[in-house]
Amino acid sequence: MKKFLLAACLCLIAADAQAISRYTSTSMQCRQIQSAVVNEGAVILRWKSPQSGVQRYDRYVLADQYCSPGMEATRAFVPSADRQSCPVYNCKMKIRSDDFFIFPRR
Repeated sequence: MKKFLLAACLCLIAADAQAISRYTSTSMQCRQIQSAVVNEGAVILRWKSPQSGVQRYDRYVLADQYCSPGMEATRAFVPSADRQSCPVYNCKMKIRSDDFFIFPRR
């Protein structure tokens, strides 16, 4: 019985870790996009590329703490309903220099 209960608890924890909200950025105003990122910490934003019509998406975060180790939050822009490029952050790999300092990838 204890093994079953432990397994059930672990499954619930794993299910919560997978939950991330998905939004279509072009159906939201910039302030709504930024508010969703602030409220949830990390979201997936998607939109269709105006040039090719291909579906684009990425994970956008509030701060470095939502990135994997070795990554950091860097400024990015997504299209929004109010026709402006909305500033948000997404995770990018840090690049090491020869001097052992870590610089963000541009």
